[in-house]
Amino acid sequence: MPGKYRVLIVDDEKNLRSLLSKVISLEGYDVKEVSNAKEMWKQLEIDAFHVMICDVKLPDANGVELAASIKARYPFIEIIVLTAFGTIEDGVHAIKNGAFDYLTKGDHQDKIFPLLNKACEKATLRQKVNDLENKLTNKFGFENIVGSNKILTQTTDLAKKISATDASVLILGETGVGKEVFAQAIHYESLRKTKSLVALNCSAFTKELLESELFGHAEGAFTGASKSRKGLLEEAHDGTLFLDEIGEMNIDLQTKILRVLETGEFYRVGDPKLRKVNIRLIAATNRDLEKEIEAGNFRRDLFYRLSVFVLKVPSLRERKDDIPKLATFFLKQFSLKTNKKEMTMSTGFLKALELHPWKGNIRELKNCMERCVILSDKAELTPDFLPSDFNIEEDQQSFDLASAEKRHIQKVIRYTNGNKTETARLLNIALTTLYRKLEEYNISSINLS
Repeated sequence: MPGKYRVLIVDDEKNLRSLLSKVISLEGYDVKEVSNAKEMWKQLEIDAFHVMICDVKLPDANGVELAASIKARYPFIEIIVLTAFGTIEDGVHAIKNGAFDYLTKGDHQDKIFPLLNKACEKATLRQKVNDLENKLTNKFGFENIVGSNKILTQTTDLAKKISATDASVLILGETGVGKEVFAQAIHYESLRKTKSLVALNCSAFTKELLESELFGHAEGAFTGASKSRKGLLEEAHDGTLFLDEIGEMNIDLQTKILRVLETGEFYRVGDPKLRKVNIRLIAATNRDLEKEIEAGNFRRDLFYRLSVFVLKVPSLRERKDDIPKLATFFLKQFSLKTNKKEMTMSTGFLKALELHPWKGNIRELKNCMERCVILSDKAELTPDFLPSDFNIEEDQQSFDLASAEKRHIQKVIRYTNGNKTETARLLNIALTTLYRKLEEYNISSINLS
């Protein structure tokens, strides 16, 4: 419906401006009108418009030159230029400056509505695309890299600088440190963000399957290839290809990837036709590639080609000061997901997290927090909800009698898998006494693993 569209008319001829405004308003458009460029700029600061209808000859500006300035500051407004008889070249010049189209005064009343509808639809579509791009950037951008540790901050700052380029990137780090999160952020902050980010884990396929996944194949290229299929290289054309665990890639395939990086050319499996592709490559590995080179498992020339920029993502053990921030981030995420609002963490719970070795890094912490939130029947997470491999006895570092009694009850109730009758028997106390102590020490028997 036109009523959802806002139109600004800029023309110093009052009668024509008023007539045009009235005609457009009667069709359901929301119309504002001004007589010069100065008033136009003021109006643009106040209201958002889909389309502007602007005369070429204004008392304080030239509408043709004005089109470029407007598009620079308000890129989602579509501009329709009004030209006088014999000045169609002004309209053509205005289009080169970013205007949507032009109308010649005298016949504009017959053509205005089809043109206005198209301009409004284009403005709306451009805004929707921009909103979608912003959502993707917010979801996958650098805002999702949580922490203020000095090593992490330095890595993130470098990644932000890299994102503005088309250079290849090699991301190093242990499993679970968030290498793919960095790859996503680099892509969605780059000029390629409107194109695809295609990710592939090289360790998940055999050599033959990996080659087919990457390069595609021709019909009949191998048993089961019943039809031609394009690979992920073509899916990532004009976008970004993320190869995770590239250290696992067969050395023969490394040669073919190197050719793509150097020439942009490749062949599908079993197809003699040479194809071209334009991609940005981001690779990641938890292996020491220099050692793999010495062992003959990785091509030195590919390593140099990949490592235009190298990002070393620190392990969680190297950034333990970020554990409270990460835990809070995941707590909010999973409490919203499970409709458990305003959840908190006890001091003992956070202390236990900070003392844990986190061999699985952030991925392990994320899984741990999700598990605790799901299992919790209280608003506050306490050490009771942590998995049994957390050495809570050492983590608590409390040696008073009550703390020792609490830890012993926790150990026995885990041993009995939550069987309170058996727990009371082993502790040699009455069942009612056990229930009282469970309540006194805020011990939950839900978390038993």
